[in-house]
Amino acid sequence: MVKHSFALLLLLAWTAPVMSQSAPERPRAREAGVVVGILPVGPHNAITDVPGVRVGQVTITEGDSVRTGVTAILPHGGNPFLERVPAALHVGNGFGKLLGVTQLRELGELETPILLTCTLCVWKAADAMVDWLLHQPGMENVRSINPVVGETNDGTLNDIRARPIRPEHVVRALESATGGPVEEGSVGAGAGTVAFGWKGGIGTSSRRLPDALGGYTVGVLVQSNYGGVLTINGAPVGRELGRFAFQRELERVTGVEARGGAAAEPRRTADGGRPPLDRDAAGFTADGSIMIVVATDAPLDSRNLERLAARAIVGLARTGSSMTNGSGDYVIAFSTAESVRRAPGEAPRAITDLPNDAMSPLFQAVAEATEEAIYNSLFRATTVQGHRATVEALPLEPTLEILRRYGVLNWDTTLPPRRPAPKG
Repeated sequence: MVKHSFALLLLLAWTAPVMSQSAPERPRAREAGVVVGILPVGPHNAITDVPGVRVGQVTITEGDSVRTGVTAILPHGGNPFLERVPAALHVGNGFGKLLGVTQLRELGELETPILLTCTLCVWKAADAMVDWLLHQPGMENVRSINPVVGETNDGTLNDIRARPIRPEHVVRALESATGGPVEEGSVGAGAGTVAFGWKGGIGTSSRRLPDALGGYTVGVLVQSNYGGVLTINGAPVGRELGRFAFQRELERVTGVEARGGAAAEPRRTADGGRPPLDRDAAGFTADGSIMIVVATDAPLDSRNLERLAARAIVGLARTGSSMTNGSGDYVIAFSTAESVRRAPGEAPRAITDLPNDAMSPLFQAVAEATEEAIYNSLFRATTVQGHRATVEALPLEPTLEILRRYGVLNWDTTLPPRRPAPKG
């Protein structure tokens, strides 16, 4: 750990001016009246509501072309290699570079924190995390580590070929991880992402089950960088705002048909090829990716964690995603419950986990938390000017006006189960 200290001090000094620049505060979805689902949220409405889970983030802004970062999710306060947690993976669409998945699936456990970053930075981030872990107490004889690193491609706003992630960025994300509120929007691994043609980013949410349904907490964190037809609480926001997948081709065809003619051939690129057919009015495609990390304190084995991870896709679908060909849509789920943790070695262990019949409330919780986490990533994101474009933040006032017209705001006070409106 000593070898990292000087580099970390330099990084803190170098990034402080960048990190202190803050855009005007934008509300979270729930603060704006977008109340998702029927279950109550945790104290922070964040993945950190799951006891022990911590999140650390570093945002990297360099010149006019680097807009990226690192987000680290730590499952508990100890060493995850020596005190492993059961984990599972669900793949919605596998166009991605998620690292560490074969061993995760084979053994059903997580032995490192989870890192999120940009596509071409995956291997640099993994190398830095392995080096950091090898220098932790008790790791002197370790000769194998399976780092889990997820990614989305932020190449529109970020000079991704520069691969700007450095070891000190990863170390800072890991060592600054805390519980409590989680910064959202254009931060960390979400600094350069785009969702539905608007600025995407980091978002999080949680659900806390009533005691009668188990009393467990499910928390979700997302890195949103995908497209489709933006839908919020069932309202067709993307269509109302005039920005949705396949828009250019659909409007070209319907415009010609309305005039009584035949549809022309699609435009060609300079080399004679066809441009992507899923572009919206602003030129963004529905391809991209989303990383979804699910944590729970429910004592689940890896099999039921895989079932839980699969239900996160329900929340993703509700936002308008169709998981296009070029989108990497991944869910990693883990349990922090001490009764299911694992230590290296051959000693037998006793496990207490939930039966299948207790899973349905958790399925409801993860679907709701995933949906709301994605909305938070959009509501909290700010406009970013970067490498190849300026990507605007989702326009809140027009969005809220659409939601009012469709009657989908403040459902917690207008529909059962009603809850008291927040004070103040």
